[in-house]
Amino acid sequence: MNLHTLTPAKGSVKRSKRKGRGQGSGKGGTATRGHKGAKSRSGYKSKRAFEGGQMPLQMRLPKRGFKNINRVSYIALNVQALQAISEKYNTKDLSLEKLIELGIVDANVKVKLLAKGEIKDAINVSAHAASSSAKEAIESKGGSLTIV
Repeated sequence: MNLHTLTPAKGSVKRSKRKGRGQGSGKGGTATRGHKGAKSRSGYKSKRAFEGGQMPLQMRLPKRGFKNINRVSYIALNVQALQAISEKYNTKDLSLEKLIELGIVDANVKVKLLAKGEIKDAINVSAHAASSSAKEAIESKGGSLTIV
């Protein structure tokens, strides 16, 4: 057996239909594209969601809601989470830079403190925003809150 004698198994390879090669081939004339219309022309490409002239689904459905371009979104950080972070990393100063350094928040997000849970120690915290009850909880234990 030599490389030049190898052939595919019988029936595994089909010859392609040669369309548009004269009337004698049986696939000449319109080359199986039918008569007239966009689909018979070269370069035809249907638009996405085109439904043959019928009103497309996305245009039939009503429009709802809007995106507020002035929305400011915050990552919520509860007081009990601050207590856990303080105990885990043995620190009383939790500035935004420290929280980013520890990998708790990303550098390009805004942090808002919320009052869920209890705080036991005096912790110095800085954040972009805080609820009034969170501020009260931190300051009642002798800590300080700085709004950046």
